[in-house]
Amino acid sequence: MTEALESLLKILDLEVIEENIFRGFSPPIERQRVFGGQVCAQALMAAGRTVTDGLVHSLHAYFLRPGNPSIPILYEVDRIRDGKSFTTRRVVAIQNGRAIFNMSTSFHVQESGLEHEIDMPEVPDPETLPTLRERLEPWADQLGDFLKRPLPIDQRFIGELPWNKEGGPREPRQQLWLRADGQLPDDQLLHSCVLAYASDMTLFDSILLPHRIRWDDPRFMGASIDHCMWFHKRFRVDEWLLFDQRSPAAFGARGLAMGSIFTKNKNIVCSVAQEGLVRIKKEAPPAISPGEH
Repeated sequence: MTEALESLLKILDLEVIEENIFRGFSPPIERQRVFGGQVCAQALMAAGRTVTDGLVHSLHAYFLRPGNPSIPILYEVDRIRDGKSFTTRRVVAIQNGRAIFNMSTSFHVQESGLEHEIDMPEVPDPETLPTLRERLEPWADQLGDFLKRPLPIDQRFIGELPWNKEGGPREPRQQLWLRADGQLPDDQLLHSCVLAYASDMTLFDSILLPHRIRWDDPRFMGASIDHCMWFHKRFRVDEWLLFDQRSPAAFGARGLAMGSIFTKNKNIVCSVAQEGLVRIKKEAPPAISPGEH
């Protein structure tokens, strides 16, 4: 297991403050705000720690305020319902006495029933694709220490990287293989939490592809508004998973991104949806020189 993955597991091992209250920390790296996938994963872990039967099958979350990575986050779990088949939890993440994140999540005892699934797209094998670090080497001078920063998730993009400025507008779709960069314990809750973390790393980018907007564009302001996941089957996040992403629409300063996650044996194990804030600053009109009015 890499040091970066060990660090992720450490922040997912929440501190128990008292019944239904947990405390989480952020990794010691410089960020302006807490990574949304981290808060989502920690909140799911907090909820799962209060459940005795069933596996998580869905979560619906809202990002309310930017989190401060330099101070701890408290997670308060509301045990809304413990049923025979379904268990429901609500989790609120709090900093400085204010909610920064809210999530409802449900756990389901395994049952048999109707079955069908969509086909996985035909894509190259992940082992034939270069690593993200290899893909970013041409921009090493611009990226500096960011390129050297180890990541807990191994990402292998299929086709052009989403942040490439060259070329014209692209179809609002991207694909990548991902997996945890090391072997994890056989704990489905942990695998679900790590996938929740990874699912927020690239999904937003599919909204920007038709517009050739990058995160470092001074005209652009973007942030995740909400994040939803539906877990269909058991899976291991330390084995390769294909994340097939698309953005069906953007309008009114909001964009929607959706994704399907498949195993290498072509089973869909998770569906994801996220709405993001996509604001573009209007350029100021040119100044009027003396004598032109």
